[in-house]
Amino acid sequence: MIPTAPLRVRNRLAEIILAALETPEACRELAALGEPDAPAPDWLAPDDLVDAHLYFEVHELLEPPWRDAEGGEREALQGLIQVAVGYQHLANGNLAGARALLDEGCRRLFGQALDGLDLETFRQGVVRSAERLSRFDWRTVPAFPRLKTTNLRKEIT
Repeated sequence: MIPTAPLRVRNRLAEIILAALETPEACRELAALGEPDAPAPDWLAPDDLVDAHLYFEVHELLEPPWRDAEGGEREALQGLIQVAVGYQHLANGNLAGARALLDEGCRRLFGQALDGLDLETFRQGVVRSAERLSRFDWRTVPAFPRLKTTNLRKEIT
């Protein structure tokens, strides 16, 4: 089972939804959250998505900086995106798609660093979890690297 979003995030969304029933400002804030290419709100950190195993959303958050990146940074971001989508395929029951993307993501992450963060330990954890796809346990998914959210936010907004 994939856990839900953290309570802090769910509570904030609930507050906005309830307020949108009464105030135009909250209604606009809620509408803005659903806009295509909308930046992540300040109260939502990438770590929230990772902790909740919302891998599709992680992929969406990493895509804008990936588009603008070059060289090793682009390769590392693409590897992280492929791993995130691989786990999303696994959550959807697509074992072949999961294996292909996890393997490709690991290949791209080999020897890479991002913002000075060595990705090798993470890559090895993904390799270990991918070896168990037929009897998968979500507890074996390694924690995603904690990227500097301020750098991501600057690139996203």
